[in-house]
Amino acid sequence: MTPMIAPLDERARAYDRMAHALNHLGDTWRDWPDLASVAAAINLSPSHFQREFTRWAGISPKQYQAALAHGEAGELLRDGASVLDAALETGLSGPGRLHDLFIAHEGLTPGEAKAGGAGADLVLGKAPTPFGLGAWLIGQRGLVGLGFIDEGAPRRTGFEHQGVGEAQAFADLAARYPGADIRRDDAAAERFARKVFESGEPMPVALYGTPFRRQVWRALLEIPAGTTRTYGQLARAAGNPNAARAVGAAVGANPISWFIPCHRALAADGRLHNYHWGVARKRAMLTYERAHAA
Repeated sequence: MTPMIAPLDERARAYDRMAHALNHLGDTWRDWPDLASVAAAINLSPSHFQREFTRWAGISPKQYQAALAHGEAGELLRDGASVLDAALETGLSGPGRLHDLFIAHEGLTPGEAKAGGAGADLVLGKAPTPFGLGAWLIGQRGLVGLGFIDEGAPRRTGFEHQGVGEAQAFADLAARYPGADIRRDDAAAERFARKVFESGEPMPVALYGTPFRRQVWRALLEIPAGTTRTYGQLARAAGNPNAARAVGAAVGANPISWFIPCHRALAADGRLHNYHWGVARKRAMLTYERAHAA
């Protein structure tokens, strides 16, 4: 029987604990820790952890560990390992089940996209996501921006490792579209969030930006869930193989986190770094995707 996914606001509240759990499982899955030891690592009882993780992720902690092993085994096999070696290396078990959302289409003409949002009527609000509280920027044609709010984060200039506060997240999204007419509407943002995350309906996006940046953002959409690409690989996919540095800047300027998956872009050495909304969130997204895509 498929586990019941928790309501969106419940998943948002559980994100910090679940990010901790994802990181812990990502570090320890090869040792196949039991439920009690993983629960103790995040200060929950085994029954509470089992229930909360399953309702957040849609798969149990045991299924999640198995899916990580499955994904690792696939990489080993592609690299030439024997089936036996891959099984011994990972303790392979059954895969998890894929949950995926997708982008329906880009809801702007080229001229509108190049205008950078000038004169557009946009709604800015906060609403839950599975990865914590989101800062949503929505236009009549679709989603314009999505960032993340870490409640209790220090409200300073710039973005700290501790997270991004509400005022900072809103200011960051609004500053990208200085010519737009932006109004606050949390209720509208929540309706949009629930439509996307709970109903799974196709979601149009409105990508304002230069043609080059939009080409890079489209290349991000071509990266399969649970996998990553370097900036150099993205440059080749975007048709500019010598533009890795410019591609990195375009990835960093991606306005729609999670749905346009800039978290799947890595430096040439494979390090997780420089994610606008926190490296911990990037790692949680990648490990969550890897388990579900296995």
